[in-house]
Amino acid sequence: MTRKFVDEFAVNLKPKVTDVVNDYDAFPNKSLLEKLRNEIIQNLIDNNVKSHETMDDFVKSQIDKIILGYDLTLDERNYIYNLIDNEINGYGPLTELLKDKDLSEIMVNSKDEIYIEFNGQIVKDESVSFINDDHIVRVIQRLIQPLGRTIDTAHPMVDARLADGSRLNAVLPPLSINGPVLTIRKFKSELANIEDFLRSGTLTTYMARFLEACVHAKLNIIVVGGTGSGKTTLLNVLSSFCSEDERIITIEDAAELQLKQSHVVALETRNEGYEGTGMITIRDLVINSLRMRPDRIIVGEVRGKEAFDMLQAMNTGHDGSMTTMHANGPEDALNRLETMVLMNGIEIPVLAIREYIENAIDLVVQMQRLSDGKRRVTSISEIIGIEKGEIKQKEIFRYKQTGVLPNGDVVGEFFMHKYKPKVLAKINAKGLDDLSDMFE
Repeated sequence: MTRKFVDEFAVNLKPKVTDVVNDYDAFPNKSLLEKLRNEIIQNLIDNNVKSHETMDDFVKSQIDKIILGYDLTLDERNYIYNLIDNEINGYGPLTELLKDKDLSEIMVNSKDEIYIEFNGQIVKDESVSFINDDHIVRVIQRLIQPLGRTIDTAHPMVDARLADGSRLNAVLPPLSINGPVLTIRKFKSELANIEDFLRSGTLTTYMARFLEACVHAKLNIIVVGGTGSGKTTLLNVLSSFCSEDERIITIEDAAELQLKQSHVVALETRNEGYEGTGMITIRDLVINSLRMRPDRIIVGEVRGKEAFDMLQAMNTGHDGSMTTMHANGPEDALNRLETMVLMNGIEIPVLAIREYIENAIDLVVQMQRLSDGKRRVTSISEIIGIEKGEIKQKEIFRYKQTGVLPNGDVVGEFFMHKYKPKVLAKINAKGLDDLSDMFE
C-alpha cells in the first residue's frame, strides 16, 4: 500500500489526512486503537492477499468495515493508516524503530515485550507491540528474504547482516521456549573514529597515541569485553590506523567492519544450505586468507577452533593482525584462548600452547560498558613472558571507577602506570619514536 493510497483513502473518509502521527502516547483511547489495528492486520495475514491492487482494495474494505461506527479523531485515523502502511511496505511495528538513527539495539522478546537501547540505556518500548507470534515470524521473514536467508522449524536460527549494515539474529521455537526472539544491532552510517572516542571520554589522548603507534608498528592485538561493550567499534577504529599500502583481509560472521583503506578484501562466513552442506566457517576463511598474500588479517571475533589458525598466522609472519573475543578481562581472555586451541584436539602440552600464545599476542585491550551505558577502554596490557608456566601480563593503562552519581552517571579516572612497556622496543624498531614524552 503506497502513501498515495493512504492519502486518497483518507479523502473518502474526510477530513483530509496531511500528517502521519506516530506518537502512540498522544492517544487517550489506546485500547481501541490496538483493537482496530489487530483486527485489520490479522485479517490481512489470514486472507494472505498477495496482489498489490487486490491488497489495496482489500485493505480499504477492511478499514471501512472495522472503523465503521467508531468516533475516531483525524490523528487516530492517521495513526491507523500509517500502521497498515508499515505492514504492507515496511517491517510492521519495527518500521519506525529501524529508521531511528539514535537507537543502537532492538530486542523483541515476545509480542508485547520490545526493548530498545538508547544512549547506552536499555528500556522497554511500551508503544510497540505485535499481535501474536506469527506476526513476529512474518516480520523476521520479510527482513531476511532479500538476503537469501530463511527461517522455519527446520532452520530455527538465523544470523544475517541487513542492507544498512545492521546485524540481525532470530531464534524460533522449540529453541526459544517463550516464542520467537529477534535481536537487531544497528550501526550508524558514520562509524566512530578516534576523535569521537576522545570526545566521549572512551579513552585518553595518551591511550589513543599509544594504540595508534602499536598499530603502525604492526603489533598483534586482541580486543576483549562483554556483549555490547564496543569491541567491534574499537576494532574498526584501530583498523583505521593501518597504512594505505597494506593488503588487509577482514574475516567476519556478519560483515560489520568498514575500513576506509583502498586495498581491503572483506570475507564473510556462510551458513549451511537446506541440504546441510555449503557451510563456510571463520576457520575456513582464516586458513584460506593465508593464501591471499595478506599484510594484515583482521578477524571480527574468535570463539572456537579458528583461534589456533589465527595464532599460527600471527606466529608466521602476519604481524599486525587484530581480533576481538568475549572475555571478562585480559587474564580471562588468555585462558579462553588457551581453551579454544585445545578444542582442535591437537595433542600439544599446555606449556607449549602458552608459549605459542605468548609469542603471538603483543597487546590485550579491554572494553567495558559501564552501568550508565557509557563505554570505556578500561585496560591496556602487554604480554611480557612466561613465569612458572603462566603467561604474565603487565598493565600499561587503566580506567578506575570511583563512584556513581545520584543521576546514575559513573565517576572514574584514567591513569597510566609508571612503567616502560617492552613493546616500545618493537615500536622504536619501526622508526616510531613519538612516545618518548609518555614513557621517559
